[in-house]
Amino acid sequence: MLKVFLLAAALAFAQGAQASSIERFANFISHTDSGKSLFDQKVFDRNGKLVQESRGTFAFQRPGRFRWAYEKPYSQLIVGDGKHVWLYDQDLRQVTVRPVDKALTSTPAALLAGDNDALRSFKVTDVGEKDGLQWLEAIPRDREGGFERIRIGFGEQGPQAMELSDSFGQRTVLTLSGFQRNPKLDPGMFRFTPPKGADVIGDTH
Repeated sequence: MLKVFLLAAALAFAQGAQASSIERFANFISHTDSGKSLFDQKVFDRNGKLVQESRGTFAFQRPGRFRWAYEKPYSQLIVGDGKHVWLYDQDLRQVTVRPVDKALTSTPAALLAGDNDALRSFKVTDVGEKDGLQWLEAIPRDREGGFERIRIGFGEQGPQAMELSDSFGQRTVLTLSGFQRNPKLDPGMFRFTPPKGADVIGDTH
């Protein structure tokens, strides 16, 4: 039903000047079951000062399976296996685990990797063109995810950038490069076993 709604929305906006991101998002949802990309991430404080830079890889398989792997400047792994979301901090040797329905809702991963229920957690609008991309804004209906606004910039091949604004006034900018739509992915990418000796926080049942 959501796919039908999004396609209908795209057609309804087709006569307006700012229809492209709605159409591209509808196409993305309808025709993308998996994806992978490199990413560069920058975090700015409420005054616009750059406070953190990192990079890594991202992959997803609908519904609810995804893998964010931060490689530089520190190693951190976030894996969604369809039932739980695992966050592993290698330096701290600590694993945090939450049920996927609580951890995924109202987060950026829900927009890219979530099922229809997850996508209904957002109010989605078109915000026009910027930097050569068509931008879509998603406002979480539930702010428990920590983000007040998520923007995705779509190019011809799919999502190329994301901007996340949180409740602390911080802005996170992700640049996606080399995005591949519907690649064949190893299912093992979306499974996680806590390393021996790591502290596990949360409920795995």
